[in-house]
Amino acid sequence: MPSPRFLSLLLCLLASLPAVAQIPRAQPDPLARMQAAAASGGCSAATSASLCEEAMPKIVANALGPSPLEENLRRLTDEVGGRMTGSPAMSRAVAWAVAAFRQAGVDEVRAEKYTIPLSWSEGATRLEVLMPAPFPMRLVSVGWAPPTPAAGLEANLVDIGEGSEADFARAGASAKAAILLAHSEIGKTWEDLFNEYLRAPAIIDRAVKSGAGAILWMSTRERGLLYRHQNTLTGELDRLPQAIVAREDAQRLARFLSAGEKVRVHLVMPNRVGGPAEQENVVAEIRGREKPDEYVILGAHLDSWELGTGALDNGCNAALVIEAARVIHATGLRQRRTIRFVLFSGEEQGTLGSRAYVRTHRAEMDRTVGAVVYDEGIGRVTGYSLGGRRDVEAGVREILKPIESWGSNRHTTDAFIGTDNLDFLLEGVPTLVANQEEANYLPNYHASSDTFDKVDIRELKLHAALAAVTVFGIAENSERLGKRQSRAEIEALLKETALDKQMQALGLWPMWEQGQRGRTK
Repeated sequence: MPSPRFLSLLLCLLASLPAVAQIPRAQPDPLARMQAAAASGGCSAATSASLCEEAMPKIVANALGPSPLEENLRRLTDEVGGRMTGSPAMSRAVAWAVAAFRQAGVDEVRAEKYTIPLSWSEGATRLEVLMPAPFPMRLVSVGWAPPTPAAGLEANLVDIGEGSEADFARAGASAKAAILLAHSEIGKTWEDLFNEYLRAPAIIDRAVKSGAGAILWMSTRERGLLYRHQNTLTGELDRLPQAIVAREDAQRLARFLSAGEKVRVHLVMPNRVGGPAEQENVVAEIRGREKPDEYVILGAHLDSWELGTGALDNGCNAALVIEAARVIHATGLRQRRTIRFVLFSGEEQGTLGSRAYVRTHRAEMDRTVGAVVYDEGIGRVTGYSLGGRRDVEAGVREILKPIESWGSNRHTTDAFIGTDNLDFLLEGVPTLVANQEEANYLPNYHASSDTFDKVDIRELKLHAALAAVTVFGIAENSERLGKRQSRAEIEALLKETALDKQMQALGLWPMWEQGQRGRTK
């Protein structure tokens, strides 16, 4: 990635020159070096190389120069705020996106409706310690958790440790009708975050079988920081009331139990659950000049949890998608295929919006040549996760050759559940998910601290340039990035990448097996 000195020089050049094309090739500035690189790379066919050579420097200049990106993000996070799917704030976010896309100069923008199984919002969650000694507790409901009875649940607290089968065996009959306390390690890495999600379903299964009344999850964050996760990925209500408890408070409860004290608590979670609700994805287009009925997707999710204002997850990348549309339009050039810019809702509830998009546009999947997704905050992009598709790596590397020095052309072939590429992958479409350094993402993930001030706008501009270069290159290439895979090929990919194991652990595998999700032939 460019250094601050790189950016300082580049921005000075942009401010002083009327057009990128006027920068002399002999001048030793980064943009000129990028122009030279574009002459020998960026698009795979000779007819495309000339257009890419012209387009790539303009894209970068437009992205790194003055732009509405920061103000767009401020409006989304500070004015709209947290945008939980099904909430009035989510409706305001859709209106924000439609207006911003129009200002970006796209050919068309529309909101596409779909229905989620239910709507949900948290009531006044509280936990009273009745014995051995009362003290204030900080906690929030898990997303899409059912409410407790109106009077709440009064029960003994039972420590289940890590929630393993052995832990439940030790708890024995004491778990029945009890409120369970599940321990956690402090989350520091992407692997820690995935483990937090992957371990939950098995613990919930054991809790249901034991007849428990509710689960309290010890927060993986320190200093009393609260955040919200969801442990069901189908959009349906979860099976037990669950809450995330401030780490220090949960540890205090655990110490009472470890000392042999009986702990009795009263949990009240008056969550509000509504019926099926209409939601919207926002879809914008810059149409292709030769193959307007072939599509390259650049997407990010617009929804967020509402404890903070959803800046890192995922407001910055929603703003990035709009900015990528603006900088491509501002080149005045027209790529070969149509680029669709999609902001999905319902991602936090199990990628409901992208699933609905794929279902609505299933007839277009043969003509969807790639889906690029950003969803990991503001840490530097090191490359893309290619969803198990080794066959597309060479093509991606060629597209990104003009910005090789940015350090963003190192790709991985892993596949994972967790963002809006999944249903495209299950349809056999090549997918690219930005691999990013953790930066400040994990401490603020889904938390009350996820606010505008956490976003590095300089880095976000770089990401917008990278995203725009990527989708423009895929759209302009004469050859497709990769073929659409058959169901048999997808099945083999799922096994090779162990994505099938993830789907099984998170309850999504039956949908694939029964043909409710993914390519059916």
